[in-house]
Parts: sequence; structure tokens; C-alpha cells
Amino acid sequence: MKILQVKLGIGNSKINTKFSGRSLPNEKSKKENDLINKKRVESILAELDNMVGLEMVKDLIKELRAFIEIQRRRQQEGLIKVSTVLHMIFKGNPGTGKSTVARLMGRLLKELNILSQGHLIEVERADLVGEYIGHTAHKAREQLKKAVGGILFIDEAYSLARGGEKDFGREAIDVLVKGMEDYRDNLVIILAGYKDEMDYFLQTNPGLRSRFSVQLEFPDYTVPELLAIAKSMADDRQYVLSQNAIEMLRNFLIREVFFGHRHNGNAHMIRNIIEKAIRRQALRLINKSSLTRQELMIIEKQDLVWLMPMKDNEEQNKLFTRSPICYNNSR
Repeated sequence: MKILQVKLGIGNSKINTKFSGRSLPNEKSKKENDLINKKRVESILAELDNMVGLEMVKDLIKELRAFIEIQRRRQQEGLIKVSTVLHMIFKGNPGTGKSTVARLMGRLLKELNILSQGHLIEVERADLVGEYIGHTAHKAREQLKKAVGGILFIDEAYSLARGGEKDFGREAIDVLVKGMEDYRDNLVIILAGYKDEMDYFLQTNPGLRSRFSVQLEFPDYTVPELLAIAKSMADDRQYVLSQNAIEMLRNFLIREVFFGHRHNGNAHMIRNIIEKAIRRQALRLINKSSLTRQELMIIEKQDLVWLMPMKDNEEQNKLFTRSPICYNNSR
């Protein structure tokens, strides 16, 4: 039987207790937990580093991580802990990595003990703005409650201020500002959207701008970066682009990035191309009775020939007409 030893100091009300044979929480277990957290943080940062491009975004996130860690150490030494607002603005075209980075941020802030859960709630105007008086406040508060402990990611946030003075979007903004205060210790809000629109949105609402000290710009991907994304997406699905396929894709991307729509240089377009190329490869192979592992993996030039302008390939034009589902040239 373990013995509880109690030592009473004579003339002193202090009581010292000692539990024989029992180990209390010690420095060793704390160090083990710190090591586990550090490994998780490093793993998340490695995922961030593996993303193509976004060098300035990566640098700023690493600065935030370092700032949070150093402030914690200062607090442990009895020094003043400098607080910072972690609500953020993400500016950039669709498909430039904003949602992906937001998810990584949620996980990172959880491991750094800033957020309790680290999940991401992604919403847009329709999820926040109601159709009649009183409806907006209820909808916006519900989304805030879902996001507590994590990140509320509001895409196309500038649309909240588009309707003028009487629009319910402004009411949603007021609810969000109040929620930032009510849940300041366990909620991060990220406003996202096109750069120009977000800049104008913040100019028209200086009070909102002051609450979002962290602003990140997500530039469109370059042609080499888009090719790297394509190779990575194919690899994730256990496919490989042949050299001829890569050349065809490169020529297509040069045309799209420099002469196409301003939003064409993004990862959404690449994902659509890879998924369609995989379907085209399947159509090419379906009638072969015997297939090697390599044949099942390689995406050839002919699987991407639909990227060529129709006027350059009359035979492909016939195929598009014959099978609009598989060969639809829309992107």
C-alpha cells in the first residue's frame, strides 16, 4: 500500500505533502508534448512549402508563426506579450490557392494554440445576407457560431457592400465586426476576392480595413508554375505526362496566359485539363485487350490534342461534333 506522508511544520501553517510512489506531471511530459506540436507545425509548413509559387504568401505565414512562438516565450519569461490581430485579407483571382492556404492556416493556428479546432467554414454573400429585415443578422450569426474555434472564410467579400446604403449586406458586415470582438480569442475571419474589388471595398470601409492588418496577395501562376501544378496533379492520381504532352500543354498555356482571359492562369483550369486528359486517355485505351502498367499511367499528346484551336485540326473537329460529352472544348 502506498503511504501518504504529511509533514506539518511546527509553528507554521504550511503543509508539505509527498506522494510516495506516484509521479506527478513533470517537465519530461511537457517537453514530449512540445516536441509533438513542433513536429505537427513543421509538417504543416512543409505542405505550404510544397505548394507551387506563392513565395510572398509563404514568407508572411512563416513570419506569423515565428511571431506567435516568440510572444509565447516572452510571456513565459514575464515579458510583455505583444498581441496582433490575425484577421486577414486574401486578394487574388480564383484558383490561385486562397482556400488551400486558408485551410493550412486553420490547422497551423490550432497547433499553435491560437484556435481550438482549426476548421474552415467557407461562405459567400448568399450564406450571410437575408431577404428581409432581421433575416441577415440571424444568418450571419449562425455562420459565425459554426466558425468559432476555426476560420470563417468569406469569398467575394466585396459583394457585401455592392447594394448601396439600404442593402442588407452592410448589416452582415456589422454582425461580422461584432463577432470579431465577441469571439476574438477563438476565431479568425478571412475576407477574400479579386484584388481590385477588394482594394475598393476596403477603401470604402476604413473601419473594416483597420481590423484586417494582415493582407496577402495571391498572384496568377506563371506558365512554368502551371506546368509544375499539372505534373503534380497527374502524379497525385498516378499518371505521368509524356514529354510531347508537356510541350503541347506548355504551348496552350502560353496562349491562354498571355492572350486569354485574365483569370485563365490558375489551378482550376489545370485541374479541369488533367481530369479531361485522363478521360481521353481512357477512351484511347478502352479497346486494347492487353495493357501494360506504363500504358495505363502515361498521358500522351493525343490525349491533349483537344487543346488545339479547332481550325488547326479538322479531324478533331469531327470528333467534337460526334461526342460532345467527351470532347467539349469549353473550359
